[in-house]
Amino acid sequence: MSKLVEETLRKQIFLQEAISHGIVSYNKLAEYIKPEIEKELGKKLKHSAVSMAIRRYAEKMESKGNTISLNYFRETLLKTDICYIIVEESAATLNKIQSIYNKMELKHGNIFNIVHANYEIGIITNQRTKGMILDELVNENISRVVEDLVVISLTYSKDYLLTPGIIYNVSRFLAWENINILSIWLTTQEFNLLISRDDSMRTYNALEKLIKTSKT
Repeated sequence: MSKLVEETLRKQIFLQEAISHGIVSYNKLAEYIKPEIEKELGKKLKHSAVSMAIRRYAEKMESKGNTISLNYFRETLLKTDICYIIVEESAATLNKIQSIYNKMELKHGNIFNIVHANYEIGIITNQRTKGMILDELVNENISRVVEDLVVISLTYSKDYLLTPGIIYNVSRFLAWENINILSIWLTTQEFNLLISRDDSMRTYNALEKLIKTSKT
């Protein structure tokens, strides 16, 4: 039964977060998951047994240090006035994007990041270059232009690129803070988040605080 309780809790990330933050009532949580556990086992269970299984799981999480750690990040950078242009993927679009790239003055602080998916291409760029890009793509199928965005960049040593859990730790923390992430991309030394400007300072301050706490 304890194994089934653990498997049930592992499927629900927000319950794990509540347990790790110490803000969940084991009795209330036992009431919540008990019907599902009983259905799986095909028999009735004592409420106290389910509650004890949850307590043991919480103790196991604590003993493993199952808390968010971001001590691999060195600093947090904020880039404002960003927009996100989403255009339908095609050979003509790719050719035009190459032409746009050749015209970009990236050394002058311009941003031009491409997210190439199966059916769409996302262009992350500065607000001041948006007009030029839209002019170049005037005959292409632009599905959406999202404005009032920022990019938060977390820098780390290149040794951490292959460290398991980097994306998971950041995304679970921001999801817990009810912050939406529009896009994530990594290089060998940067972890970049595209978010709404309305969430920018809340995200920046929260990540800064968490990084400093992880290093102490």
